Amino acid sequence: MRRFTTLIIDDEQIARQRLKRLLSGFDTIFELTVEARNGEEGLAAINQLKPDVVFLDIQMPGKNGFEMLHELEYVPIIIFCTAYEEYAVKAFETVALDYLIKPVEKERLMLTIDKLKSVESKNMSRKIAELLDYVHENKESKVLQSIPHKIGDRVILVKPDKITYFEASDKYVDFYTSDGKRYMTEMSLKKLEERLESNFMRVQRGIIVNSNYVSEVRKYFRGKYILILDDQGRTKIETGRSFAVSIRQLLE
Repeated sequence: MRRFTTLIIDDEQIARQRLKRLLSGFDTIFELTVEARNGEEGLAAINQLKPDVVFLDIQMPGKNGFEMLHELEYVPIIIFCTAYEEYAVKAFETVALDYLIKPVEKERLMLTIDKLKSVESKNMSRKIAELLDYVHENKESKVLQSIPHKIGDRVILVKPDKITYFEASDKYVDFYTSDGKRYMTEMSLKKLEERLESNFMRVQRGIIVNSNYVSEVRKYFRGKYILILDDQGRTKIETGRSFAVSIRQLLE
C-alpha cells in the first residue's frame, strides 16, 4: 500500500493532536504534511499542497467543512471527522465516503485504512458532489432535534423545547435555557430560523425567541414591544420595529 500525504483540518487543537498521534502510529501509510485550524486555512492548504488525503472536521467557525468543499480547486480523498453523528452517517454511507466520529479510536481508523486501499481519488469530485446534494436535500430541510454545544472534546446536545431564546454574538450564537444556563452554537441565526419549529420567532435582527416561554408582552414606544420570558431570570427582550407583525400574531 502506498504512502498518502495527509492534511488535518480541525478547529480544536486537542482533536488535531489526538488524530496526529493516531496517524503517527501508521507512518508507513500516512505522511503528515500540515494541519489547518479552520476552513479558510484548509482550503488554501489543499489547493497549494494537493495532499492525497484530508481528515476534515465539519463544524468550524467561519467556513464549515461542507462550505469549504464547494470551493475546492483540487479534490483529494476526504475523510470526515465529526462530533455530530446527526450529520451524516447515512449520507456518508450513501456516497461511500468514510467518516469518523470524534474522539477517533484506533480500531475505527484501521477500518478507514482498509477503505483507502480501494478508494480512487479520481472519483472524489463526483462523490463529494453527490454528498453535498444529499445533505442539502435530506438534512437541511429537517427540523432540528437538538442544538450542539461544544466543550473541549465533548458535545452537549440541548433539546429545543428547553431553549428560551437565541442571541447572535460575533461569529457564534448564544442560546439560553429556562434554568438560566448559557450555551453556544456555530449555527447562524438564519440557519436556525430555517430549521426550528414555528414556535421560534425572530423578534429583532439578532434574537430568536421561543414563543412558548413568552409570559407577558408590554407595549413599548415607536412600535416596539417588551417580551417577558417565563425563565429563571424573567428575561426582558426588546423587539425590533420591523418585527411588530410577528408580535401582533403572537398576541392573537
